[in-house]
Amino acid sequence: MTEEPYRWLEAIENRREYVREQIKSGSPVFAASLPDGILLLGVGTGNSKVFELFDRHALAGLGHPADMEKIRQAAIDAAHLEAFTRAPEDVSLRRLVSFGLSPQLKTHFEQIFSAPFLVELLLAEVAAEPGHDLLFRLHFDGAFQYETQGIVLAAGLPDPEKAAHEWLRRNAAGKTEKRDLVDLLLQAWWCLIESKSFSENPPTEDERRAGWRAAVNGKVVEIGWLARKSPRLARFEMLTLAQIGL
Repeated sequence: MTEEPYRWLEAIENRREYVREQIKSGSPVFAASLPDGILLLGVGTGNSKVFELFDRHALAGLGHPADMEKIRQAAIDAAHLEAFTRAPEDVSLRRLVSFGLSPQLKTHFEQIFSAPFLVELLLAEVAAEPGHDLLFRLHFDGAFQYETQGIVLAAGLPDPEKAAHEWLRRNAAGKTEKRDLVDLLLQAWWCLIESKSFSENPPTEDERRAGWRAAVNGKVVEIGWLARKSPRLARFEMLTLAQIGL
């Protein structure tokens, strides 16, 4: 009996290593708050990384496509239920994550006789003012962090993700145009997929730009945009590189 808690902890740690091994090669995704909206970016095979959730909300992620679809559908269902029982403007990303998605991910992860979700996620909610935007980083085990502005990203491994986050924070300062920010995010994306260092002997800016342009050949750059001001209730639209001048 006394060994049971230790066996459970060992099983949980094994599951954590298993999930990370499965998703470590996934293509990273990004979300960033700008003066006129929130931008989400991923590079995939088309309609596989960035999704609309509700009027002011969007999701981006990496991992197993079936698990991504389950989480996306759960978020959509929860948002529509909230809108029906309250009002569309009352749909809150804090509630969707805290009381819906996070507990579901945590339960699947800790029940050792069921399969965990193989996903890493970003969720965004655009507000009337940039300082009130919400950017959530939601992990496969249900843990989450949020920011009210700035940049968040999800990558397959925690250490490269942290290094890329710090690099982006430094280099994104003062960038307010979608074109400039997308270029910077794609530079970070290329460094991550090519395992380039962000601190010791990093690639030059020209190398990073040439690298991402070559790497996206045959892939789809998915750019989701949550407009801060729009005549429509639904603020989300998909953009292309050509539309933003890249």
